[in-house]
Amino acid sequence: MAGRPREFDREAALIAARNLFWRHGYEGTSMADLVAEMGIASARIYHAFGSKEQLFREAVGNYADNEGGFAVAALQQANILAAVSALFSAAIALYTRNIQPLGCMVVSAAGGLSEDNDSLREWLAQQRQQRTQGIIDRFIQAAAQGELAAEADPLRLGHFYATFLHGLSVQARDGVSPQALTDAATLALWPLQNSLRRD
Repeated sequence: MAGRPREFDREAALIAARNLFWRHGYEGTSMADLVAEMGIASARIYHAFGSKEQLFREAVGNYADNEGGFAVAALQQANILAAVSALFSAAIALYTRNIQPLGCMVVSAAGGLSEDNDSLREWLAQQRQQRTQGIIDRFIQAAAQGELAAEADPLRLGHFYATFLHGLSVQARDGVSPQALTDAATLALWPLQNSLRRD
């Protein structure tokens, strides 16, 4: 009688798949790549995760709940300048560390998706838009709490800093050093510093 298949660590397999998607994107990752990286047969991958697309979506969710959660934590800082400073500091630390693929998974994985995967491209865009909205909401909160000067526009500031955050990911993927990114982030804080309320 044939023995039962060996059990596998689903969470470890998911993280292995996540890191592969993070490095190579959705279309750049084949099922053969996933089998090799996760250490389980394709039939077991389909049984455990449903499909390659469902696996990818779950992998992005894992990233958002773990490494990608730095943004939520940073934006909870007591004042807006500390929040944006913490946001950039945490992003640079994550995007450039050697033990993980470079950059932001949600930004990096969106590249190169064909028309066959329009639904995934739209879904990833929604993930990035949610991050942008979270930053805008934090600026709206800062304005309501009287942190910003009367002429400061929280919507424009939020869009600016979300754009800069996503740009950090691209630069990190291109190998720009942590120090260069930190220097750029320091310069990027000037508009915010000039938009703070002066009593």
